[in-house]
Amino acid sequence: MKTTQILIAGFGGQGILFAGKFLAYKGLTEDLQVSWLPSYGPEMRGGTANCNVILSDTPVGSPIITTPDVLVAMNLPSLQKYVDTVAPGGQIYVDSALIEEKVTRTDVDVFYIPATQMAKSQGIATLANMIIMGHLLENNPELSFEGTEEVVKKLVPPKKAALVELNIKALTLGKEYK
Repeated sequence: MKTTQILIAGFGGQGILFAGKFLAYKGLTEDLQVSWLPSYGPEMRGGTANCNVILSDTPVGSPIITTPDVLVAMNLPSLQKYVDTVAPGGQIYVDSALIEEKVTRTDVDVFYIPATQMAKSQGIATLANMIIMGHLLENNPELSFEGTEEVVKKLVPPKKAALVELNIKALTLGKEYK
């Protein structure tokens, strides 16, 4: 594997940091070197939030990402801010239920997933982030979908154990989305 730099961005309350933590833990279970750097505005829910995740087979020198290989944009301001920073040949994941704008770059792969709409229709409205994570896992050969349930069980606190199955459901929906 090479080093993969992933930037996840959106509003606070969309599970941006949880999605990043999920990818970081997933990388750890696959014996990768990992960096997880969350960033959010003081207003939290509704404010800006982003998370840098670096997965590598060699030690990570810096947690700062300036040219992500993968961008996950959960809102329009995030897409507009970061779309031009993605490395040529990279990937952009767009929550198309919230973002109507299309990416005009032709040197990246773009995945439009109506994650928020899918989550609402399945009764898991707060898990659009995990739907996109499932799709990201499916489209990145460096990572596997195998073992996701164990990762989710480690991340979801015991008092919210009911969310484990719902997160697995969301990941599976994203994996199977075409």
